[in-house]
Amino acid sequence: MDEKDIVVVSGLPRSGTSMLMKMIEAGGIKPLTDREKGADIDNPQGYYEFERVKGLPEDVSWLDDARGKAVKVLAELVKHLPDEYHYRVIFMQRRIPEIIESQKKMLVRRGEDPEKVSDEEMMLLLGKYLKLMMSYIRGKDNMEVLFVSYNDVISHPGREVKAINEFLGGFLDEKSMVSVVDEGLYRNRV
Repeated sequence: MDEKDIVVVSGLPRSGTSMLMKMIEAGGIKPLTDREKGADIDNPQGYYEFERVKGLPEDVSWLDDARGKAVKVLAELVKHLPDEYHYRVIFMQRRIPEIIESQKKMLVRRGEDPEKVSDEEMMLLLGKYLKLMMSYIRGKDNMEVLFVSYNDVISHPGREVKAINEFLGGFLDEKSMVSVVDEGLYRNRV
């Protein structure tokens, strides 16, 4: 990994990106986060977000500070990352029914209606969106991508951490990364 590279952790909401950010931090790459959104029942170990990311594409001034670090970028905002930077994107995937179940529980806890969209419609929407995002990222010359399965990280953390470490240059502390994986947080199995 070049020190000018930006490690982008992305995926659909509730796919395990916060856990992945914590793993990368434990491995030795500093996260770019403001820690404004602290831990809660939905993410007991924190969200690892950087609020200025939500200002893409208008605000890109923070990207120089992201070089050599890891930053969490919502999947929908990846397409707004400017071409003049080089990104190593780790795209976290998770079984879509589990994502939906996790989102519904979070909405209930926040007092919002989890039934605004049916599960079937949400499955179709998320499936189509995921295919579009994967195609977009693969087509960008300034983005290298590693697709990682949340489910595989939980069941085979050593193997998945090794793949992440190799993708990022082979200098990370794999043992520390594996220690972050907490199967007890895998609460929405479908």
